[in-house]
Amino acid sequence: MTARPPLRAWLSPGLLALHALGLVAVVFCVVMGLWQAGAYDDRQHDEQADKRSVPQVQLTELWDPDGPFMKTYNHRPVTFEGQFAPASDQIWVTGKEQDGKDGAWLLAPVQVEGGETMLVLRGWAPETGAFPEVPTGRVQIDAVLEPGEKISGSFDPADRTIGAVRIPSLINELPYDLYSGYAISTVEDLSGGLDLVPPPQPSDVSWTVGLRNLAYAMQWWVFGLFAAFMWWRMCTETLADRNEKVI
Repeated sequence: MTARPPLRAWLSPGLLALHALGLVAVVFCVVMGLWQAGAYDDRQHDEQADKRSVPQVQLTELWDPDGPFMKTYNHRPVTFEGQFAPASDQIWVTGKEQDGKDGAWLLAPVQVEGGETMLVLRGWAPETGAFPEVPTGRVQIDAVLEPGEKISGSFDPADRTIGAVRIPSLINELPYDLYSGYAISTVEDLSGGLDLVPPPQPSDVSWTVGLRNLAYAMQWWVFGLFAAFMWWRMCTETLADRNEKVI
């Protein structure tokens, strides 16, 4: 059985350089890993801020009327001026729950000043029925942009109801050039007595945002473990060779 080298053997001048090299390598890898982990956290925080601290902008400055609904428009607060289409052009969107109750949304076409027609969600009602009157003249609307819903929903022209905010379907039913998304109004005076629909909150940021930085952090820490292993192996092999020469 080989005897364990005494402590003073590990502190011999020939091994001090290996100790210093190993320490520097391990510390460097740990620091670099922490730096990359910090960059990952910064990316997460920045993404959270981008989603939750978006300033309100003019709709016509953000969105080209002929352009598609971009990912950056989702949940975006906007303001615009426009004029409501006749009340008879409004549409009920059925199957919408609010505060635990079934009901319907009321969509109203609004001709945007300097743009196309935006479908504005005025509010929620527990049941469909006669349309409330629309505001007259040019009005200021504060709203939150949302993409059209992907679920299917057929339009009933008799009751003017549809099962989802399907923009492609509504384009065929309304005599207007529609934006490819809709806006949830946050203005109580425009609701027609209906309950305002709270805009959905931005979803939590995915852990994959900044994943490359996280992967680099793990890689540096693996390098650090490998450096520590190589330091231990080189030291033990050096001491083993010395013992063999002494014997």
